[in-house]
Amino acid sequence: MLYVLHGEDDYSLHQALEGIKRGIGDQTALATNTSVFDGQQVTVDQLRTVCEAVPFLADKRLVIIHGLLERFEPKAKSGRQKKTASVSARQDEYKSLGEYLGRVPESTVLVLIDGKVQSKNPLFRELAAKAKVMSFPLLKETKLHQWIQKRVGEKGGSISPQAVDLLARFVGGNLWIMTSEIDKLALFTLGRRIEEEDIRRIVSYAQEANVFAMVDAILEFKAGVAEQLLQQLLQQGATPAYLLVMLSRQVRTIVRVKDLESQKKSEAEIQNKLDLASDFALRKALEQAKRFSLSRLKEVYHKLLATDLSIKTGRLDPELALNILIAELCQQPKR
Repeated sequence: MLYVLHGEDDYSLHQALEGIKRGIGDQTALATNTSVFDGQQVTVDQLRTVCEAVPFLADKRLVIIHGLLERFEPKAKSGRQKKTASVSARQDEYKSLGEYLGRVPESTVLVLIDGKVQSKNPLFRELAAKAKVMSFPLLKETKLHQWIQKRVGEKGGSISPQAVDLLARFVGGNLWIMTSEIDKLALFTLGRRIEEEDIRRIVSYAQEANVFAMVDAILEFKAGVAEQLLQQLLQQGATPAYLLVMLSRQVRTIVRVKDLESQKKSEAEIQNKLDLASDFALRKALEQAKRFSLSRLKEVYHKLLATDLSIKTGRLDPELALNILIAELCQQPKR
């Protein structure tokens, strides 16, 4: 049996793989009959040696190949591309792999695991009719909301629609992180309905700490640090829209702190007026207000607004817009 599991939602993909494993039979026996290959390097001869071997004290063996389809993803063409010997060899390679993968012995369960795959991928087209294909795109909007509600229900809890929306905006489509956050929320609420305030208290602070650090890096023209923090936040599941809101909010908060300090307001008054829920957020805002000039803060804030507009009008992809924004903000001014 041949399976092709592909997509950016590696949480759901992993769950599907575990389901396939359970369906094969005894897991102890399966552990000694499982082989894993790197799809960038594996050859037909290597696969034939493993796939055609008799399973040891079991009915089936499991062969998993990571990234084989990616190996044959169409590359962007640059200029006039001539058909070379290497291109011809590559075509022979996918054809021989496609031919063999479609006729592995009944005693072998073969699973290809890949990220996002283009429909014109030649090996994917070769195998599509021969395999059970399962696609796992990142969940968004309604489907993500439904998934959150289902997961909360499985934990024996309930969640308000407003809290679902906020959780989706904070965490995004990374279901590994989402699962962890829902587990924490379920423990925190102890059976009562999860509300927006619970999301703000439990979920957002870990990401806020990195947002504060990214604001520091941007204001200090540290492009490398800012870009690294951006990628880290995106990989953790934060959406570009959420990050833009958080960056804008923090810059606006720093400006307001500077204004209130000029009015000789106490720290307690500042915290109350700005509705800063945690002492950490207050300390960070006070520190940043002392370190950065009003002119620099205004420059950053106006660029944040311009980026928000370019995203909402569809001129730029959200993630690309954030990368461009950070690159521009971190350019040192000419003397």
